[in-house]
Amino acid sequence: MPISTTSRVRWWILTLLFFITTINYLDRIVLSVLIPVIRQDLHISTEQYSYITGTFQLAYTIGFLILGKIIDRYGTRVGYAVAIAFWSLAAMFHALARTTLELGFWRGMLGLGEAGNFPAAIKAVAEWFPKKDRAFATGIFNAGTNVAATVGPPIFVAMNLAFGWRASFLITGGLGFLWLALWLVAYKSPERHPKVNAAELEYIHGDQQAEDAAPAARMGWMEVLRYRQTWAFAAAKGITDPVWWFYLFWLPPYFFDVRHFNLTEIGWALPVVYIMADIGSVGGGWISGFLIRRGWPAGKARKASMALCVCLMPIAATAVLAPSAVLAVALMSLATAGHQGWSANLYTTTSDVFPRQAVASVTGIGGCAGGIGGVIFSSLIPGFVIVRFGYTPVFLMMGTLHLIGLAVVHRYMGDLKPIQQA
Repeated sequence: MPISTTSRVRWWILTLLFFITTINYLDRIVLSVLIPVIRQDLHISTEQYSYITGTFQLAYTIGFLILGKIIDRYGTRVGYAVAIAFWSLAAMFHALARTTLELGFWRGMLGLGEAGNFPAAIKAVAEWFPKKDRAFATGIFNAGTNVAATVGPPIFVAMNLAFGWRASFLITGGLGFLWLALWLVAYKSPERHPKVNAAELEYIHGDQQAEDAAPAARMGWMEVLRYRQTWAFAAAKGITDPVWWFYLFWLPPYFFDVRHFNLTEIGWALPVVYIMADIGSVGGGWISGFLIRRGWPAGKARKASMALCVCLMPIAATAVLAPSAVLAVALMSLATAGHQGWSANLYTTTSDVFPRQAVASVTGIGGCAGGIGGVIFSSLIPGFVIVRFGYTPVFLMMGTLHLIGLAVVHRYMGDLKPIQQA
């Protein structure tokens, strides 16, 4: 059937996922962008800041397990709506914090709700896209994280100058509720969506014969934990997610304390870093899809794309040794691009390997492992090491973790073929 007769509702769904993810990260990065101002107002030390970010990470870790299960049980539409409402409310309550303890509490509530974003979005992509398009689609919605990190800093700096730091939390939290209403009106599964025609439905399910042949029984936590692919995905997330969390939480303080940037300079440096992350996210997903269309097996294409991204990370870690601020920003851009390209493909392996009814749960388990790694390697360890030894050892350590993650994926996830339930 000609392309012109095929509806394109899946791209509208992807647009929804992109903007929800953007809002999710806007809520998340307000604190790190404006921490130079907030820590003066609330008298927050460097170690206290590490504890606050650790609180977010710990709650985020727990939230992955809870919300991944809820999303698989009640479906993408309802599960995502619960998560959006919860995190948006928590984001707005940041504006009421008067002490470090209060700020840490609402930071934890934000992390608990925000954990639902990726299990729901990955599940939606598995429902709406064939395998050959999933990494590309994941890369596109995942680029929302980088768009938020690009447009957020200058916007938040301007808002702080005009209204104070508390207004940023109120506005971004309010955006979440606006998008929640649109999500509830617009989202349905492909089979139930009134604007999806037969040609698009055939395209969506065109390369999913292996999935459709698998038993349709629901897979719970205990069952998915029987597979080494679950543990390998979780290990890879736990090893590599800390790199992203480190750059997300610690770049603004690093620029401020070490490179002696002011808020205006931070406002231009962070967008440069995260524009490159956008390119990495979309490009990494596109490469694996391109290779699949060229006849490569999906598993080989995913791992080749991840390996290409991994090669950037040790080079990027030398940013801490760069003599000029411009070179440091350029090298950090390689790190965020490499990680996001890696992440777009790693997330997609869950829908390559597991049936759709288990994707959110497996993603949640992996996200939980990533959260644990984030607490240890991007919150607790930096908070201790940076105060005593500076940023150099932490940056250099972050340059090695993706190499280990790739070795785990290659050894224990194998060829990434769909599992066969017993």
